[in-house]
Amino acid sequence: MPRPQRSEQFSDSEVCVLHVVQRCVRRAWLAGFDKESGKDYSYRKEWIRRRMEALASVFAVDVLSYAILSNHMHQILRNRPDVVAKWSDEDVAIRWLRVFPGRRLEEHLAEPTENDVKTLCRNKERLAEVRKRLSDVSWFMRALAEPIARMANKDDQCTGRFWEGRFKAQRIVDEAGLLACSMYVDLNPVRAAIAKDPESSVHTSAYDRIEAGKGESIPSAAFDLKPIPTEEAGRKIRETPVAELREERKTKRRNPTGRRIRRDAWLSPLRLNPKVLSDEPQVHTKGVRSSDRGFLNVSWPDYKRLLDWTAAQGVEGIAAAVPARLAKTLTELGIDASMWRDLVWNWQKYFGKSVCVGRPESIRASAESAGKHHYRGQVSASACFV
Repeated sequence: MPRPQRSEQFSDSEVCVLHVVQRCVRRAWLAGFDKESGKDYSYRKEWIRRRMEALASVFAVDVLSYAILSNHMHQILRNRPDVVAKWSDEDVAIRWLRVFPGRRLEEHLAEPTENDVKTLCRNKERLAEVRKRLSDVSWFMRALAEPIARMANKDDQCTGRFWEGRFKAQRIVDEAGLLACSMYVDLNPVRAAIAKDPESSVHTSAYDRIEAGKGESIPSAAFDLKPIPTEEAGRKIRETPVAELREERKTKRRNPTGRRIRRDAWLSPLRLNPKVLSDEPQVHTKGVRSSDRGFLNVSWPDYKRLLDWTAAQGVEGIAAAVPARLAKTLTELGIDASMWRDLVWNWQKYFGKSVCVGRPESIRASAESAGKHHYRGQVSASACFV
C-alpha cells in the first residue's frame, strides 16, 4: 500500500504534531561505524544535531524530541503557523534568507544584507509563500536533509544519495500517543543496544535535557538573525580575499551568534504551562527556538523517572510493576499501565505501519475527519489503552 499524501497527514496552516523518520540510503551505517568499509562516521551525528538546532532557530517548527542513530533518525516535530503569523515581514525575510540565500556559488560567501531583506519584503506574493514554508515540516526536513547529504558526499568524495527517500511521517493525535512516542524516540539507542541507559544515549533529546539539568552549556548553532549593512557587505567582498572570506564563514558557522546556551535550550520545553491559554502562541524571543510552549502535562522529574523505569525493563530477567505514582500518570492519560513497557519496547508492533498515533478513539476521530472509515493500527493499539 502506498504512503498517504502529505496533504492527508498534515497541513502548514494548522498546528499538528508529527513523528518523523528519515533513513540513510539502503539503511547503511552512514552516521556510525560502517562494518563494510571499516570507517567510523559517528561524527556525522553531531552534524545532524547542529543543523537541526540551527533550523529550530529560524523555522516555526518546534523540535519536541529526537534521536539520531547510525543509519536513521527520529524526530517529533510540531509546526507552528500561529507563531509565524506573529513574525514581522522583516523577521520572515531574514529567517528565510539565512537558510535559502538564493545566491550563486561565488556570491554565496556574502551574508544576507539589509537590501536583500527589503527586496524580499517588497515582493508580497513571494513573502506570503515564504511565510507558509517556514511553518511547513516538509521544508524543515528539506533544509535539514540536503546540506547533510552534500557534506557527507564531500567527505566521502563521491556523489549520489545519502538519504533513502522522502521521510516517513505519523501524525500524533493525543497526549497519550505523544508521551508514548516521545519515550520510544528517547529510548531508541537503548532499544538498539548501543547505550545502556538514557544518561549514555548521546544525540537524543533525553540526553540533552539530562545534561542541561547538570548545568552543561554548548556553543549555540542558532542563525544570526540580523542582516548586515549593504555597504559594509559590498566593501568586505571587494577588499577581502575569497580564501579569507571562506575561512571566516567557516568559523562563524561553528557559533554564528557567539553565544553559549543550555544544552536543551533549542528544544521545546517538556511541560505545558498551565497558566497560559492553549491558543496563546508563546513566541520565543531569544533566537534559539520558535516558541516557549511545552507539549506534555508531565513534569521533567516524572518523565525522567518513567524513562529510567522503562529503560530498565528492557534488561532480560527484569519484570516489575509500574510504580504507583507513574501508573497514576499513565492511567490519567488513558494508557494501560500494565501494557506500558510492551507499548514502548514493541512500538513497531502497534504503530509501525500506522499513519496515526494515539488512543483508538482519537485515531478513529482523525480518520473520520479525513473522510476515511479507519486508520491501520486502531485494533492492535487498543490493547495498550484503557
